[in-house]
Amino acid sequence: MEQMMIIAAQMLFSLVFGALFLVFARIFDASVLKPRRLRSAIVKQGIRGPVPSNLYGNIPEMKRIAESQKPMEKNSAEKMIHDWFLVVFPHLEQWRNEYGSTFLYSTGTIQFLCITDAEMVKEMSLCTSLNLGKPSYLSTERGPLLGRGILSSNGPYWAHQRKIIAPEFYLERVKGMVSLMVESTKAMLKTWEKKMEDSGGKVEIMVDEDFRSLSADIISRVCFGRIYVVGEKIFSQLQSLQRLMSKGSIGVPGMRHLPTKHNRELWRLEREIDSMILGVVQSRNSDDDNDKKDLLQLLLAAAENEGDDSKNIPADMTPSKFIVDNCKNIYLAGHETTSISASWCLMMLAAHPDWQARAREEVLEICGMNMPTSDVLRNMKVLDMVIQETLRLYPLVAYVVREALQDIHFKGLNIPREATIQVPIPRMHQDRALWGSDAHQFKPERFGNGVSGACKIPQAYMPFGYGSRTCAGHHFAMAELKVILSLILSKFRCSLSPAYHHSPVFRLAIQPQHGVCILLQKL
Repeated sequence: MEQMMIIAAQMLFSLVFGALFLVFARIFDASVLKPRRLRSAIVKQGIRGPVPSNLYGNIPEMKRIAESQKPMEKNSAEKMIHDWFLVVFPHLEQWRNEYGSTFLYSTGTIQFLCITDAEMVKEMSLCTSLNLGKPSYLSTERGPLLGRGILSSNGPYWAHQRKIIAPEFYLERVKGMVSLMVESTKAMLKTWEKKMEDSGGKVEIMVDEDFRSLSADIISRVCFGRIYVVGEKIFSQLQSLQRLMSKGSIGVPGMRHLPTKHNRELWRLEREIDSMILGVVQSRNSDDDNDKKDLLQLLLAAAENEGDDSKNIPADMTPSKFIVDNCKNIYLAGHETTSISASWCLMMLAAHPDWQARAREEVLEICGMNMPTSDVLRNMKVLDMVIQETLRLYPLVAYVVREALQDIHFKGLNIPREATIQVPIPRMHQDRALWGSDAHQFKPERFGNGVSGACKIPQAYMPFGYGSRTCAGHHFAMAELKVILSLILSKFRCSLSPAYHHSPVFRLAIQPQHGVCILLQKL
């Protein structure tokens, strides 16, 4: 009997040891061997880059370079410097100068093939293969913010989501949303006029928060049949989650699973946001008017669909998770990005009174005393040039990122499966070889003949991404920006406040670190 117990104990020990060995082997392969294999496959083709450590990659070096970089000096409107890429992303500029236009670096175990070669970017932008998708870290490391919604999913599941969401933002549908945009913007401007009356005809306004509330109200009305106040807490918590997530590093093995103070706060925010979104969904289900054909209703119908399209939904994706992930994606894409773009656009108009006057003259000539409509928005050519140039100098998204879901080939380079391709948008948007010697200057006239007339390789202009993954809401965003700016220009003259400090910063989006402070005067 004792002998049998000894044998059983030995067998149990062997099983436990074997299981632990397998777990360790998998962890070692994922954190050390696989990154080395990916890196080796790329380095053998002549691509170079800084040497990474096993667990942290080049994160320590990135921090050292950032700490040695001088902050951007405060500039007046007349001397505003738009060449901010070196300050915000000094590691990328340093490595590009050292290793060439295509180089390799890593954050933790994630291998980034950073590409600033315009011809290769053009080739990638024309690729429609589903083998070039979004990186897996977007749904894991950035999972609390993006989940597996349309912004982070791949393959048939992404195609299924785009089939539902994209038609809601087609140009013809957007035309019907303009009146709602006008209504919401007028309400915001009334508060500005009231402040102006109380302050004697001129007022200083930090426009960022007002634009956030405005864009939140618009996306809530258009997509979810609700005014902003209903989802105010959701937007606030998403913003907190975004700020918190921008402080962490990605790719460090196991870090996102540890119960650190940072992670516990992430998990808390994620739970609260998911719960609040499900609350909105439940209130919609109990409404008498729940047959509204807005985007939320389409998502509800898709989540309950058991037809042919349901085979594209992963088995572990519950209906509630499907709805929550896509609502977060839409809230994020339709709220934060548009509000920041509006802030940058108004800042540029305030800093350049000549273009402000030209844009105002166009708006008043086209609209007169009437509110802008979808028919007249397309005739606002000057305002269109101003917006395009602002998005060139201050794109909201810092990178276009793709993952090779299978081995793929671009411009003589074989990119192995699971390698992440990164294109730094600001670097492409300010490349003198593409835009000319004045690439760092605000010159909206460069877009007088469209993007093809402004840039030697039009595919290098990508404020809304590129290829088949171009932002589904780009028509919506452009219409919203035109409505907001045209109504402001028709009522106010604006200039930069002396308190404005020009300091772009990267917090998962390119945004003004200290906000945009504007002096407004009634026309």
